[in-house]
Amino acid sequence: DALVGVHEKYAGDPRFNFIALPKNVGKRKAQIAAIRRSCGDLVLNVDSDTILAPDVITRLALKMQDQAVGAAMGQLAASNRSETWLTRLIDMEYWLACNEERAAQARFGAVMCCCGPCAMYRRSALVSLLDQYETQRFRGKPSDFGEDRHLTILMLKAGFRTEYVPEAVAATVVPNSMGPYLRQQLRWARSTFRDTLLAFQLLRGLNIYLTLDVIGQNIGPLLLSLSILAGLAQFVTTGTAPWTACLMIAAMTIVRCSVAAFRARQLRF
Repeated sequence: DALVGVHEKYAGDPRFNFIALPKNVGKRKAQIAAIRRSCGDLVLNVDSDTILAPDVITRLALKMQDQAVGAAMGQLAASNRSETWLTRLIDMEYWLACNEERAAQARFGAVMCCCGPCAMYRRSALVSLLDQYETQRFRGKPSDFGEDRHLTILMLKAGFRTEYVPEAVAATVVPNSMGPYLRQQLRWARSTFRDTLLAFQLLRGLNIYLTLDVIGQNIGPLLLSLSILAGLAQFVTTGTAPWTACLMIAAMTIVRCSVAAFRARQLRF
């Protein structure tokens, strides 16, 4: 019902083609329905809570002129950054994810996840991958999470490059409280660990630095969790704090934040 007003306003505009599905079938099947009805050379995926800068499509399309590129993503920012301390931290997290992680991966033409809020795909490549994309299963059930990462991995496995375009800026709404944020992170973590298994065969043919990057992304959080649990166990059993581990974690954090502050020219980091 919420869409009726929007549909009525734009249904008569020849630039728009609305596809009204009979029920909410989820993001992946909605994407697939739209892609199969599309006719352009390029497909832009945008989340409903995302606002694009005026030149986003132009900048992404320029990158896609290279026929070897199957997908390209823009730089993400939090549109509601000023709401809470959490949204400010998430905005910085997005900056790091885009301008460190994705930017580094793009040097090898292999961004491992073209994020859902703003990503452009080559339609001919998409069409050839739709059956694999639609039939993905996880623990015996149809998959309903991690669409962007899985689609990116399929693009790379098909031999296409995936790129990052920092000048194409998109602002998206991020969680402003811990409950929704933790649920979001759990979905993303499940997707990362699941699709990393698919990516391992792919990584051998790419680059050793990409391999180390992906392994670090997956092992790093586990090692950090293990360190915290070991520190708590030491404190409970011996009454002493693991100062060495605490100082090491703090030092790593300070170094990373300092590099980000220098590169972004923003003291908020």
